[in-house]
Amino acid sequence: MISKGCNRSSDWLANKDRLKMVFPDETITAAKSPPVPSTMRAWILGGPGELKLGEKPVPTPKRGEVLVRIDAVAICATDLEIIDHGTPAMIQGGLPFNKNFTPGHEYMGTIAALGPSVDEYQVGERVTVEIHAGCAQCKRCRQGMYTSCHNYGLNYGSVDKGHRANGFTTDGGFAEYAINNINTVTPVPDDMSDEEATLVVTAGTSMYGLTELGGLVAGESVVVMGPGPIGLLAVAVANALGAYPVILSGTRDARLRIGSQLGADRVVNITNENLASVVMEMTGRGADYVIECAGACASINDAVKITNRGGKICLAAFPHEPIVADIGSVVKNNIYLYGIRGEGKSATRRAMALMAAKRFDATLIHTHSFSLSDLPTAIHYARNRIDDAIKVVVKTRGVVETARKRVA
Repeated sequence: MISKGCNRSSDWLANKDRLKMVFPDETITAAKSPPVPSTMRAWILGGPGELKLGEKPVPTPKRGEVLVRIDAVAICATDLEIIDHGTPAMIQGGLPFNKNFTPGHEYMGTIAALGPSVDEYQVGERVTVEIHAGCAQCKRCRQGMYTSCHNYGLNYGSVDKGHRANGFTTDGGFAEYAINNINTVTPVPDDMSDEEATLVVTAGTSMYGLTELGGLVAGESVVVMGPGPIGLLAVAVANALGAYPVILSGTRDARLRIGSQLGADRVVNITNENLASVVMEMTGRGADYVIECAGACASINDAVKITNRGGKICLAAFPHEPIVADIGSVVKNNIYLYGIRGEGKSATRRAMALMAAKRFDATLIHTHSFSLSDLPTAIHYARNRIDDAIKVVVKTRGVVETARKRVA
């Protein structure tokens, strides 16, 4: 385990003086030691696939916001999509290329400054973040579905509307500092490492799909198709919430073994076994819930086949092309089909509660760490699954182990 941080480091709390560092607003509370610099290192997206390490001004928190000194950030498959293809990021009303945009969204860090009137947190607190802060005005935000905010990407660079999605519509975490709305930060326990704290967004996404959107209750059956980060933590969350049986399918035995460690009652390597046969044998009539994490035509149609009548299918992947699906079977069997985007309704806080209580070990999916300056190498490992990389973490400070652990 990489060295664990504390909730409020002594060098921050030793200086309780309030300092107007680089911030002109006298109502902003900032750290005195270490001081907040005026500029920071940040990776900037140029054209498709082009990232350059540059320098940006440290942003200033406004009312209801905090400045987070980023300590670690995990690489998500969506980051790779944004870097290569632009979507689903949207900057200034269009694709994010050549707009001085910094991607990255699964980060944690230490609060470095408080915006005006912010008293919910203190300078020096370790926090992890979720991506979306909705506008709080549209229909979806008022329902708590702020990941489906109707003002997503429509503020054209201005956050005055209220909406921000760091790493998507506003600057993200491949940098040394970022601004977060206070509703998007969650305290990190003393005994949780920086690396583990970056995984809360992934666990929160799985939680959102299973509980807030899906309505999972204990005793219902769950099949997870695809042992990527979201799939593996979906297994962990489902097991922690009392689902039974929890079945995980995939083609990589090493990842399936991790799934067993995270609580899968049965793993199925679909190159050797028939998933539908296993599901029917264990459930009798098919699964109550299927979490589809591959986004492929065959996989989605297989999900339809193994879901029982009245069951639910959560689509957790971004298909690259339109999918031809057996909608007839969906209709005839009254199957509920829904997509998931991010981690709404404060699902990350509930995921953090499970992780803090040690209901599952999310660090099992963290395989590699790199420094911020080595981000291109980290992306190469994540994209090409070098050394069976699952979740790759980039650190801006502290000890970095290039290969934290290998998948057994």
